[in-house]
Amino acid sequence: MKLSVFTVATPDLTPEELAKAAMDAGIEGIEWRFKEVSPEAADESPSFWRNNRCSIDPGGSEEEWLRFKRAAELYGRKSLAVVPYLTCGDLEATDSVMKAAALLGASFIRIGIPGYDRTSNYNELYAQTVAYLTEVEQMASSYRLKALVETHHQTIAPSASLAYRLVRHFHPDHIGVLYDPGNMVHEGYENYRMGLELLGPYLAHVHVKNGGYHRAIAGGPGKAVWGTSWSPLDEGAVPWAQVIADLQAVGYDGYFGIEDFSGTHASREMLIQFAEKMELWTNLKTV
Repeated sequence: MKLSVFTVATPDLTPEELAKAAMDAGIEGIEWRFKEVSPEAADESPSFWRNNRCSIDPGGSEEEWLRFKRAAELYGRKSLAVVPYLTCGDLEATDSVMKAAALLGASFIRIGIPGYDRTSNYNELYAQTVAYLTEVEQMASSYRLKALVETHHQTIAPSASLAYRLVRHFHPDHIGVLYDPGNMVHEGYENYRMGLELLGPYLAHVHVKNGGYHRAIAGGPGKAVWGTSWSPLDEGAVPWAQVIADLQAVGYDGYFGIEDFSGTHASREMLIQFAEKMELWTNLKTV
């Protein structure tokens, strides 16, 4: 089993500290967050999405970007991915991310897809995304890497089947899917094995986190509102032992990348716990 870490989940560590912590935990791959830290957030305590000390600045120089490659190499780790927050259709920003990924020797990037909030018609958003992916496929081929659509709540690809509907037009060498069962707790749940069977060769990477449900507003009959929140890996709604068994059943041999937002453990301990739990779940008997 190959393990990686998406540095959004380790905001208090510098690139060098993260690479060493990954080595100590037996985690091979690093997915570098590609996002600037705003000046107003720089003096805040470290946090996942604001003052994240393990982020590549898109506005930085190539020499600044190479710091992350050197950090990984110093501790024998692999720069697996560059993970940005792209807007669908922004080809200039997409090219910049691919340039950074190629510089670091990464294998894939995450691309942007539209959100869905009932204000725009899904079919129009779908057409826009397919047009964007058509351009992205050519760019990915040129850079010799893969661009991934993530299964993510509140987008037009919350499930495996809707992600597949986007990527099926393209060659799986250049366009694929980042499968995230933790996101599917919030929206997009389908039988895991069925979704994985549908994705076939487009299944390119897996993120590991968990979430659960709570009753947010009681209301009257038919008006109850349920909310979701992030959970420790072994306490949420995702049955990870089953998911791993389903991934094995379809022949998945890629990386499992930790993206734990529960805040249960400090970063270094979180990485160790992740590696230990993945080994445990891999050896459990499931249906």
